[in-house]
Amino acid sequence: MSIDEFIGGIVDGNIPDDEVITWLRNVYERGLSESETVILTESMRDSGDVLRWEEPQAIVDKHSTGGVGDKVSIPLAPALAACGLKVPMISGRGLGHTGGTLDKLESIPGLRVSLDAEEIIDQVNEIGLAMVGQTQGLVPADRRLYALRDVTGTVASVPLITSSIVSKKAAEGISSLVLDVKFGKAAFMKSRGSALELAKSMVGVSRGMGISTAAILSTMDQPIGYSIGNSLEVLESVETLCGRGPADLEELVCVLGGILLKSSGLSHDLEEGASRIQDSLYDGTAFKKFLAMVDSQGGDTGIFESDSSLMGGLGILDGDLYSTTMETDESGWVSDIDAMSVAEACLEMGAGRKSLDDEIDRGVGVVLEVQVGDHLEKGDVWATIYHREGQVVEVVEMLKGAIGITDSEPTVESRISEVIW
Repeated sequence: MSIDEFIGGIVDGNIPDDEVITWLRNVYERGLSESETVILTESMRDSGDVLRWEEPQAIVDKHSTGGVGDKVSIPLAPALAACGLKVPMISGRGLGHTGGTLDKLESIPGLRVSLDAEEIIDQVNEIGLAMVGQTQGLVPADRRLYALRDVTGTVASVPLITSSIVSKKAAEGISSLVLDVKFGKAAFMKSRGSALELAKSMVGVSRGMGISTAAILSTMDQPIGYSIGNSLEVLESVETLCGRGPADLEELVCVLGGILLKSSGLSHDLEEGASRIQDSLYDGTAFKKFLAMVDSQGGDTGIFESDSSLMGGLGILDGDLYSTTMETDESGWVSDIDAMSVAEACLEMGAGRKSLDDEIDRGVGVVLEVQVGDHLEKGDVWATIYHREGQVVEVVEMLKGAIGITDSEPTVESRISEVIW
C-alpha cells in the first residue's frame, strides 16, 4: 500500500486503529527518509482543504515548537502584515505550561478564533492577517494520527513531528515559512542536537514541497520576556507592538520577521528585513494591523485604548485577581530564572491544561520584574503573582527556587543560537 493510499484510508476510516498503530510504531523505531517524509507530508496536506491565493508569493507563516512565555506570534504576524506580507496563521491550543496562541488571544473579550476557510481568505486579503484555529477541513489525517501517537508513546518521532507540523502549514498555501525550534530545560527538545535534527528535517521537507524555509535554534531555559500567563502575555505583546517590549522578545520578532521578508524578496538580507520589522513596531503600523485583526474577528479593541501600559491593561481584562510579590532574600546578580518552575506554578493556578478538556484561567500568571543579568538588593521584588483567592501559598513555595543569584555579573547572550538557511 502506498503512503497516499494509507493516508486516504486513515481519513475515510477504512484502516482500523491497530493497523495505524503498527505503522506508527514502525516509523517511530525505523524512521523515514527525507523523500518518504515529503510524500507523507504532501499526502497529509492533501487529505483535506488547501487554501488558495491569487498572490501566493506573499503568503507566509511561522511555527514555534513552544516554550514558557512564548507569545512571539502575536506581535510577529501584525508586523509582517505591516511590511506587506500576508499571514494566514493557524495556531493551536496549549497542553501543559500556559495556553497556546489561541488561548492567549481569547483573553480579548469577544475575539473569535473559529473562522472557516473562506473567512480566513477574505480577512487575509483585506487586512493582511488572521490568527485562527485549525478548521475541520484542514489536514484531517493529522487529527487521527496525532490522537493515536499520543496514546501509543510515538509522539517523539522526528518524521512524524515534521509531517504533522509542516502539513498544516503547507495547507495554508504559504510560499515561505520560518521555524523557531527551541531547546533547553523548558523545551520539548532538551538538547541542542535534537533541536538541530528536527529543524533540519522540517526545513528539508518544507523545501521539498516547494516552500522557501529557514529556521532558528533558540534557547528555552528562561521565560521569554517578563510575562507568563495568557492575558498577561497578550498585554506584553501589545507593549511590543508599541515599541516598548522586552529586548529578548523584540529580538525574536525582528529576526524571525526579517527572515521571512528576505525569503519573500521584500528585503535584500536579514539585517534589512529585521530593521523593517522593528520600524513597524516603533512607528505604530504593526499595532494598527493588530487592532484591525482584533476588530475583524469580533474582539473589543477598546481595552487597548484607555491605558496601553501592562498593569493598566490587566485591570481592564480582569479586575478580580489578587497580587502577591516575591522578594529576594539575598543581594547579587540574577544568573537564572528557571522557566519550568515558573511554568509549573502558572499551571498550578490554572493558566495551562493538565488534560485537553481542562478549562483555562486566562487571568492568572506571573510577571517577572527582572531578567538574567539584572542586579538585585536583598528585599527587592523579583516577581509578581496574579492569582485567585486561596492559591498563593502553594505557588509561592513553587517559585522560591526559581531564581538564581550569584556574586558576579553573568554574561547575557542572545537566545538565538543559529540560523539555518
